[in-house]
Amino acid sequence: MPHDPQLAVSGHPYDALTPDAILDALEETGFPVSGRLFALNSYENRVYQIGIEEQIPVIAKFYRPGRWSEAAIREEHRFTLELHEAGIPVVAPMVMAGGDTLGEHGGFRFAVFPQRGGHAPDTSVTDTLFRLGQWLGQLHNIGAREPFHHRPAFALMEGLKTNNLLLIEGDWIPEDLRPAWDSLIPQLLDLCAARIDDAGPVDTLRLHGDCHAGNILCREEQMLFVDLDDCRSGPAIQDMWLLLNGNDHERGAQLGELLEGYEMFRNFNRRERHLIEPLRCYRQIAHCAWLAKRWDDPAFPRFFPWFAQPRFWSDQILSLREQMAALQAPAISIPGQY
Repeated sequence: MPHDPQLAVSGHPYDALTPDAILDALEETGFPVSGRLFALNSYENRVYQIGIEEQIPVIAKFYRPGRWSEAAIREEHRFTLELHEAGIPVVAPMVMAGGDTLGEHGGFRFAVFPQRGGHAPDTSVTDTLFRLGQWLGQLHNIGAREPFHHRPAFALMEGLKTNNLLLIEGDWIPEDLRPAWDSLIPQLLDLCAARIDDAGPVDTLRLHGDCHAGNILCREEQMLFVDLDDCRSGPAIQDMWLLLNGNDHERGAQLGELLEGYEMFRNFNRRERHLIEPLRCYRQIAHCAWLAKRWDDPAFPRFFPWFAQPRFWSDQILSLREQMAALQAPAISIPGQY
């Protein structure tokens, strides 16, 4: 990352991302800013709505320093633009005045996106799931064309172990809860490994990576996939399971609706159903590790104060015990299929 003296004296890198710095960054790349700036709800990066003179505002994303390499960010942009050019409804980065989608100012890399409005899809509606499945099938066809070279793949078992070790070595789990945690994690690892074995060999491809309802916008019968910041390689089911809600029967029916649309464009290996609960377990522990890794960012203690409280960890243990039961249960079934 480019060196900047402001970062050396700042308590946290984002302390140097002042409103003036944000507006200067946009002006340097050709945007006639009006001076209006509104911070949007984002913690990993910093995202702002920026007013543009006599035009619709734009959205500027300033990437967290040290998280992604420049090559990894450019892969995100290339993938998103590839999807956009293929007609997949995604919000792609804008090309700036210099002909690039990635800018740099004051030690921060940033991208600018068109402002798009909408609401999260109602995944209880079968037609919505069918249409999402259609788009995901097409998105995955593009994703399967070539691999990522600079972005990580989902490594379930390695990730579970690494994130757990980070929590242990950081003394995040209260001492009186450590025996329960330490006895639970090895059982979860064994169960996750067994479910991964049940799935057998699965193909991996470039994915959205964080495809939950909050990252999809619906407006006037149109759908838009947003925020590919976590795009990576993995099994197709990763872009589906976060859209499922309710009990096993309900989630099975929802997956069936997704696949009815998906398989109009791409085949799906149904054995990937066995990966849903390991992926859920991974996400829960990874979320805890993410909060721990970001605790030096002043925004995190302010917005997630409960993370450092014993009640949070006792709730996590209870939730992981419930997850252990889910890992022991059969994989969700799709109505009319095995």
